[in-house]
Amino acid sequence: MKVLITGASSGIGRQLALDYASDGHQVTVCGRNNDALSEVKSQYPDKITCSAFDITDKNSTKDAVTKVGNVDIAILCAGLCEYLDVKDFDAGMFERVFKVNVFGTMNCIEALLPQFNHSAHLVIVDSLARLLPFTKAEAYGGSKAAMHYIARSLEVDLKPKGIKVQTVSPGFVKTPMTDANDFEMPMRVDVEFASQAIINGIKKNKRDIAFPWLFSTLLKLMSILPESIQVKLSEQMARKQSK
Repeated sequence: MKVLITGASSGIGRQLALDYASDGHQVTVCGRNNDALSEVKSQYPDKITCSAFDITDKNSTKDAVTKVGNVDIAILCAGLCEYLDVKDFDAGMFERVFKVNVFGTMNCIEALLPQFNHSAHLVIVDSLARLLPFTKAEAYGGSKAAMHYIARSLEVDLKPKGIKVQTVSPGFVKTPMTDANDFEMPMRVDVEFASQAIINGIKKNKRDIAFPWLFSTLLKLMSILPESIQVKLSEQMARKQSK
């Protein structure tokens, strides 16, 4: 198979690239850091190809993805996380986060759709943070909720073309991004666990690949509670974090 992965210079994307390459698949790793991508390629030089571009640049994204050609699986992992300090509300943060997570992902999809193989998989990585109103996560959670909604709508519209749309909703995964967090991260898993969960979910045609199972189940159950109760639960979690 031919696999394209954005955000592949580190974290989940990097591990996915290595795992797919180790299984004999041809992988195109995408990201802004060419040196980091080259390091990934060095692990499997015959199986991995680098494509360095910024997904927020629509023209560069289109040019780079067009050069890759048809793919069987596209996993859109690239993302940005920033947390809001409501005492110093920064609208620019929302612009930065949505520019990468939502509009950058849409740039990739626009470039990919014309050249997808029949029965290709479009895999969009959102987050379990989309399920509840977590403290300080207005920009990040909002962007991931938007991505999940868009993916579900795309699932409807792309089904007649044979394109399978899948979402990935991770909990906390040990990556350079989460290493910067200064709060407790329950049930955090490593990138190896995350990669295998995603690969297995894609193979099984799961619509939403959520993990770890217990954490995702708890959050999904909480998300069906009345919104007033969701807010109270989130307030309690926020107080624990501030202690």
